[in-house]
Amino acid sequence: MKGAKSTSKRAEPKLSVKKGAAAATKGRKPTKKAAKDPNKPKRPASAFFVFMEDFRKQFNKENPNNKAVSAVGKAAGEKWKSMTEADKAPFVAKAEKRKIEYEKNMKAYNKRQADGPAAEEDGSEKSMSEVNDEEEGDEDGSGEEDDDE
Repeated sequence: MKGAKSTSKRAEPKLSVKKGAAAATKGRKPTKKAAKDPNKPKRPASAFFVFMEDFRKQFNKENPNNKAVSAVGKAAGEKWKSMTEADKAPFVAKAEKRKIEYEKNMKAYNKRQADGPAAEEDGSEKSMSEVNDEEEGDEDGSGEEDDDE
């Protein structure tokens, strides 16, 4: 009986995974995740992460043998919590500047998207072909213009 129980335990997870996968797709249309636009501006860092940029450098100088990322994060979190609002002010100000810049970039990005993303794609493909043509001409030592004449 012990052998029967152990084989049933092994078989059950495999069956449950198959059932779960089949049940998850059954009745639903498969959806594809939209591709992320590489031209979209990145979100700005919060005040804590602006603080972390400086703290990480300082911490690594003081503790050169430390290889754990978690130790840096824990130490930074403890220091951030112990800081007063006046101590945090420069980091908050930097974060606000980055946020304002991000919002400006996002407005410009959204305007470009609304004006016509198709026009940008056509232009970029055209420029890529021009770049490729130039590279091909450079490799030969003779340009394509000589072939046309």
